Amino acid sequence: MPRRSADETRTLILEAAIHLLLERGVTAGVQHVRLQEVLRSVGLTTGAAYRIWTDQDDFHRDLAVAMVGVRFAPPVTSAMIAIQDILAANGPLVEVVRAAALDQVTYSSKFHLEPESRDSHAFITALALRTAAGAWPELRAASAVRHRESIDAFAALYGALLQRYERRMREPMTIVDFTEAMAALGEGFAIRAAEGLNHPMYDVPDGADIPSGEWTLFGISILGMIEGFTVPLEDSTRETSRT
Repeated sequence: MPRRSADETRTLILEAAIHLLLERGVTAGVQHVRLQEVLRSVGLTTGAAYRIWTDQDDFHRDLAVAMVGVRFAPPVTSAMIAIQDILAANGPLVEVVRAAALDQVTYSSKFHLEPESRDSHAFITALALRTAAGAWPELRAASAVRHRESIDAFAALYGALLQRYERRMREPMTIVDFTEAMAALGEGFAIRAAEGLNHPMYDVPDGADIPSGEWTLFGISILGMIEGFTVPLEDSTRETSRT
């Protein structure tokens, strides 16, 4: 067999370490994934690893950075699937919000309903590492990259939805400002779910100030954010005609 390069060996070891980390979950932490154990799982010697990392701490830093970068799908995949039928049927924006919010809440509920699932371990482990990012410059940089990827992806989605439903940002706010606020809101509810707190649900009757039907608190919050951050394009036209 051809000899592996140092980069190939590093990738092999880190992939095996991530697999162990996802099996054990966030309570184990990267410090409990021992390099010797990972080496045994892939049939490598100590020498192969220590040509890459100087010690356990060096390995753990690299593992933390690699774990923060793990994604099983692009950031907007689940949201797009949740709203695709509504968009295809030219449904109203309020139904897009309802469906996307419910999808996020349903996904987040897995963190305590299915605590041993791969998705739960991946999300909570990455979240825990990101909250500790200040400890290592490399981890802080990796967390910033992950955050920026998510913001860019969702800003593109939200921008397209605003255009489709003929709304614009209120000046001087931008679509990135809106996306950052949405990310903070969504992650806040995700942390609640990870703590085992049930998400508040509402059955809104006809004639209420909020559109009727079943709503998540997340969805109602998004409606308020849309109202606060954006205005209909016709309002913009009306304002222009007055000047």
